[in-house]
Amino acid sequence: MTSVSDHDLLLLIDVQNDFCPGGRLAIADGDAVVPAINRLAARFNHIVLTQDWHPANHTSFASSHRGATPYEVVAAPYGQQTLWPDHCVQNTRGAESHPDLDPILILARTELILRKGFRREIDSYSAFLENDKQTPTGLAGYLRERGFRRIFLAGLAYDYCVRFSALDAIAAGFEAVVIADACRAVNLPGSVADTEEEFARAGVLRIALAHFLA
Repeated sequence: MTSVSDHDLLLLIDVQNDFCPGGRLAIADGDAVVPAINRLAARFNHIVLTQDWHPANHTSFASSHRGATPYEVVAAPYGQQTLWPDHCVQNTRGAESHPDLDPILILARTELILRKGFRREIDSYSAFLENDKQTPTGLAGYLRERGFRRIFLAGLAYDYCVRFSALDAIAAGFEAVVIADACRAVNLPGSVADTEEEFARAGVLRIALAHFLA
């Protein structure tokens, strides 16, 4: 059983309506993470939520590029950018947290809501850095000042925002543990295999919810 101390934090990634069935960028079985996360949250005193928070016409939207289609990859000033359906637009229902997240176990214990992807000209998968890998969100400094050492991650999507957040947590000097079955993947060609190879190289630990709660 994995024990949790006051130096551990649960980082919940983008559990938002648009990433769940019926949403504009729905991930298959995405809402299945919600009951798992509700169980998981009972073990933690400290939680941070991330929230994709895009302005309309964000550069990552296929609709912002003439003739482009979702999931096409284009060259951006900061590197390769996958284009997505419009999603998690600021102040829309799609950008809201999933309504079945337990308000007592999760929302009352959430000490920070980190909004990302709000700069129109750059996307942000990671909770730590924008996609240019240079512009910080401020999360690393917040976690250091609070004395956190180990970050447990769950949410959406395993092969994008969870992946980059876990890798950047390691790069910033934290331990990173991904609760794999409390995540779901977009699952574009090769994306899950690439994620797990990178986790192994970087030292990101993957565990199952059952092991965690045993």
